[in-house]
Amino acid sequence: MKIEFSGAARGVTGSKHLLHINGKKILLDCGLFQGRRKESIEANMKFPFEATEIDAVVLSHAHIDHSGALPILVKNGFTGPIYSTHATRDLCSIMLRDSAYIQERDAEWMKKKLKAPDAEPLYTIADAEKTLSLFRSVDYKQQIKVCHGARVTFHDAGHILGSAIEEWDIWDDETSQKVTFGFTGDLGRKNLPILKDREQLENLDVLITESTYGDRLHEEIKDVEDRFAAKIVETIERGGKIFIPAFAVERTQEILYVIREMQHAGRIPQIPIFVDSPLATGATEIFELHPECFDEKLVKMFDRGENPFDDINGLQFTRSVEDSKALNQFPGPAIIISASGMCEAGRIRHHLANNISDEQNTILIVGFMAENTLGRKLVEHESPVNIFGEPHELKAEVIIFNAFSGHADQNGLLDFAGACGTPTQVFCVHGENTQMLTFRERLKKLKNLSQANVEAPLPGEMFELQQDKSWKKSSWRNPISQQLFPDLEVDPLRETGV
Repeated sequence: MKIEFSGAARGVTGSKHLLHINGKKILLDCGLFQGRRKESIEANMKFPFEATEIDAVVLSHAHIDHSGALPILVKNGFTGPIYSTHATRDLCSIMLRDSAYIQERDAEWMKKKLKAPDAEPLYTIADAEKTLSLFRSVDYKQQIKVCHGARVTFHDAGHILGSAIEEWDIWDDETSQKVTFGFTGDLGRKNLPILKDREQLENLDVLITESTYGDRLHEEIKDVEDRFAAKIVETIERGGKIFIPAFAVERTQEILYVIREMQHAGRIPQIPIFVDSPLATGATEIFELHPECFDEKLVKMFDRGENPFDDINGLQFTRSVEDSKALNQFPGPAIIISASGMCEAGRIRHHLANNISDEQNTILIVGFMAENTLGRKLVEHESPVNIFGEPHELKAEVIIFNAFSGHADQNGLLDFAGACGTPTQVFCVHGENTQMLTFRERLKKLKNLSQANVEAPLPGEMFELQQDKSWKKSSWRNPISQQLFPDLEVDPLRETGV
């Protein structure tokens, strides 16, 4: 058995981890890289493996940095099954089509405005629809056979609707031993509204864990609601608008839930609220189809006939481009929630281009912003910023609320790893270098991991299972990954000796 790390290795996008099991190749996630446009397009177009050689994909959840490259895989010849939960399949049915639509429109814009005749989308809506035909969805806790000797069970990750922690039971023919292997996907936080809390895996031999917030702690939502409400009220009083870049899935619904709670309690006034994202609108409708993912409080609300996502009390879902453009002329204060969450695509870019230079306005950042994204530049108060190739001065107020993150913080990640048994090997993925360095050091201090080898793989590195259940790093590193990520040739983690 081997594990090859092809994406979200020393980074937080492009999640791809390739399992070599008993002569088969199983891909864990197949996400899009996001960041600098030129580099991201190249990384998305060049798989460090042959798509036709992949036997199956096992998908942890529907976020585009985990699922968004599936149509490229299919376009390149993949025809195998894609396993996911039912809710993940339903969300992908709108998210992959939406991703393809955005890319088609962006390619048209580049051809017209930037005079780039060779601009093409990474994939089309037809490619996305072909991909959706390959999905095979299953229940949580239903064990499925993926290939000879390998079975996987999905457990609730509490991150977004349908998100899964994967528990693998593997018989490795080459070493004649059983391996229990866990993959967190993106691990959710406890006590968030809407979703059930994440579950715990135990008795693992090897763990692949995300580390997005491996170097920091989150505020609790209840502790920041006063500040959140205060910023909304301040903006209203100065006549501005509140723009919230939010992932269409989970974050939008969570923000709506919190705003409705604050309005109900009289902490913020009743003002117009617009969800300006066709994808978020569709995702909100899908939420109602999957009560198996709801926490107890939301279940009771629906049982009472209350729906926090109804378009009442000033909430409006804008669907057409014309309605979206009209928001730029909307008089007076309003809250506008729009995708994408990292400000790299979708309607939020148009709203920012038209409103970022107005000091009356406020931009509320409620999620993680990866390096080199427009969202990260706003977080770092960079000015001017380029939007659609033109510079815009940042004069609007930017406020960051990490309490709304759907990712576990350092304590949450350590709690999960500390209760997973006594694995001989832990791999840290889905985090930036500085986060992984801190998190890797903290993992080694856990009592149950004192004898474990803890690695933060470079893109393209491969590790092989040994007879004693240890893992040996191959001297070979995928040359395509080396080419795509030359800045990671120097390994600060291993040089520190941590």
